[in-house]
Amino acid sequence: MHKFDFKNRTAVVTGGAQGFGLDIAKRFLVSGAKVFIWDIDEQLLKSVVDEIKNPNLEFNVVDVANYKDVEKNVSQIIAKTSIDILINNAGLTGPTGPLWEYDVETWNKIVQVNLMGTFNCCRAVVPNMIKLNYGRIVNITSVAGKDGNANASAYSSGKAGAIGLTKSLGKELADKNIAVNAVTPAGAKTRILDQMSKEHVQRMLSKVPRGRFLEIHELTSLICWLSSEENSFSTAAVFDISGGRSTY
Repeated sequence: MHKFDFKNRTAVVTGGAQGFGLDIAKRFLVSGAKVFIWDIDEQLLKSVVDEIKNPNLEFNVVDVANYKDVEKNVSQIIAKTSIDILINNAGLTGPTGPLWEYDVETWNKIVQVNLMGTFNCCRAVVPNMIKLNYGRIVNITSVAGKDGNANASAYSSGKAGAIGLTKSLGKELADKNIAVNAVTPAGAKTRILDQMSKEHVQRMLSKVPRGRFLEIHELTSLICWLSSEENSFSTAAVFDISGGRSTY
């Protein structure tokens, strides 16, 4: 396993109490970073922090879809330290079904989390990164944002929007030592699959030439490189990790 140096760096990982976010947080900690994990599930956050028992790990109960909530927590962190790394991992798949039958309120909620949540966190954190002339932002989107999954229009739309946001923001910050990139994983065995029907999950898997789901540690390794000083050139880019599914 490649060892990254995140000593003297502080990372915020949204959706950090489980799945991708938790694995990324653990790898950052092992690599010397101070980490704040954000989630809406306070009980789960507490249990994770109690289990890991690392003085460099803290948590905040944050609803990323609520800008004032995000702004408040960012202000509290930068009053104590910088935010050098932002991992926008919080996501919501929601139920599956054709667009013309989709509940409007549910559709809006999914887009709020997947797109507006990414915007809110970037909007609140970037000014501090500009001040420091340093930052690494990684937006965890989805292959659904590139291909558009049938019966998942809300999720696909939110993730597609986050890809567009990544490209725009990366270009806006390209004259600074700040990198903004997105990753587009295919399905992985995390709790997010529990929100989908078995038929939908099987359909996703059938599209992957590798013939298996993504392993969490495989995504974490890519995230760590994108979050490190080693990534000194790539920005406004989308890194595919779909097992051969995507064609662009």
